Amino acid sequence: MSIKHWPEQDRPREKLIHHGAGALSDSELLAIFLRTGSHGLSAVEMARQLLQHFGGLRALLSASREEFCQGFGLGDAKYTQLQAVLEMSKRHLQEQLMREAVFSSAEQVRSYLSSQLRHVQREIFAVLFLDSQHRLIRYQELFLGTIDAAAVYPREVVKAALQHNAAAVIIAHNHPSGVAEPSQADISITSRIKSALELIDVRLLDHFVVGDGLPVSLAERGLV
Repeated sequence: MSIKHWPEQDRPREKLIHHGAGALSDSELLAIFLRTGSHGLSAVEMARQLLQHFGGLRALLSASREEFCQGFGLGDAKYTQLQAVLEMSKRHLQEQLMREAVFSSAEQVRSYLSSQLRHVQREIFAVLFLDSQHRLIRYQELFLGTIDAAAVYPREVVKAALQHNAAAVIIAHNHPSGVAEPSQADISITSRIKSALELIDVRLLDHFVVGDGLPVSLAERGLV
């Protein structure tokens, strides 16, 4: 049955209008993006099959152009639209962080870091450089690693902090496995970077580990 014949309260668009985007499932959100189905499938049914095929929304959003366009009637038009939506989301969150103090918008920091790092299939170590009012100066990905490791050098963090005239920094990295639990190596490098930054009077405010759920804050665990 076509979605237009569904009860109004069950249609994804009407559901979003009346209850907000947070009330929709992954397949309903994806169906709004797809707009139409194909091969006798409604947009919601097609969205469900896509999520099942890729193994979830995270894998779908991080799929390469070739993987995305392989089937289900998807092509370059949908792929470019999706990439544009993802990039607009990142830039929107970045603009908010540049206007507001990070300490007053911890959830925005988490959202921003998730948008940047959650769907990446290799490990990335990134830094948020902040001014004296803890507003974002720049987000920079300093180190790119393999799928399970990144070589991190505290002196490079110090060098970049001086270059951006930062008063404070927040560091972050992703776990491509999706499990955001900090490792002993994560705790160790946090301590080393904190000590290095103290030599130039720059504060390390936090270290976030990004996985499938909410990014884990080492500061909240008393590890910074």
